[in-house]
Amino acid sequence: MPFFDRRTAHILLTILGFAAVCGAVYSARYIILIFVFAIFFAYLINPIVKFLQRHSLFFRNLRGPAVVEAYLAFVILMALTGYTLAPNVIRNTVKLVDGVPALLDGLSTGNIASELRGEYGWSEEQEFRFRALLARHRGDIQGLVAATDRYLSNAAQLLGWLLLIPVLAIFFLRDGDHIADIFIRLFFPANRRPRIRAVANELHIMLTRYIRAQVLLCSLSFLFYSGTMLLLRFPHAMALGVLGGLLEFVPGIGWISTAAAIVGVGVVNHSHWILMAILLGSWRVIQDYYATPRIMGSHLKIHPLAAIFGVLVGAEIGGIAGIYLAVPLMASMRLIWRAYAGEENRRDHHSHSGVRAKAPSGLVETATI
Repeated sequence: MPFFDRRTAHILLTILGFAAVCGAVYSARYIILIFVFAIFFAYLINPIVKFLQRHSLFFRNLRGPAVVEAYLAFVILMALTGYTLAPNVIRNTVKLVDGVPALLDGLSTGNIASELRGEYGWSEEQEFRFRALLARHRGDIQGLVAATDRYLSNAAQLLGWLLLIPVLAIFFLRDGDHIADIFIRLFFPANRRPRIRAVANELHIMLTRYIRAQVLLCSLSFLFYSGTMLLLRFPHAMALGVLGGLLEFVPGIGWISTAAAIVGVGVVNHSHWILMAILLGSWRVIQDYYATPRIMGSHLKIHPLAAIFGVLVGAEIGGIAGIYLAVPLMASMRLIWRAYAGEENRRDHHSHSGVRAKAPSGLVETATI
């Protein structure tokens, strides 16, 4: 008997092929994530493209020109926003960057406790307690400088990757249906293609609802940031609110960047930044453990507890990307499993129907004999 028969060789080749595919996917995981986020961006822009495709003055019912018009409108909007807000934002950013060394020095030496006492009317005992707290964590405070440098370098690299996402989204907006049809024809036999297309259509509807839920969450964050800063009389409240609403699309880093910008502007301009920091922390708890599970669950038909579990598991496995992809992956697996279970039930039903159809003929033959 040979050591390797044909069946064993096929199994080993299948395992090796699967391992090679997994290794290739892991090696190209960042590129794959860029394409996934490009698909999400395409779903975000798609309602605007459809509107322009139906109501365009010059290119009605033409997909390609509608995509170009949507991107031109997006670029013009960003240019107008930048022209309106850029001078004030740049001036406050320079002021914030210049004030960061003094702020860190005041935290490390404890002198900021005296400034807070004069500004908020603290007692001498409160100043002493805060100064003692800063003295105990002096090493951690001094390490903020290196952490800030690392954060800025990672943010610059992330910004470069993010600029590639809208470019890739153009191809999905223009040829998304054609790309999906090519993949279905490439990986599935002809007899299964209609069912796979039905599942792909359900996934398309699910992703549309997911992006709609994300837009709703971003709108809630914009309203909270803008309203709270207007009440506390923060400078440039609307600009910071728009920034916070847009960064809500980026899990983890998005709200941290928003909180750092808002608190930094409050510190530099001597606004109520401590109260604002408390309100930002409270809003984060409400957003993560109440608003997001309920909104995502209602749009994607997932229980809020399952959504929280998926986000926590995604954060543990994949970090920021895992947080963002956890809920749509759960919804996709639910749709695929439901389609697979329905197909299995139909096969069982057909097999039982065939057995019941054959049974009377056997009885007739027996009676005839």
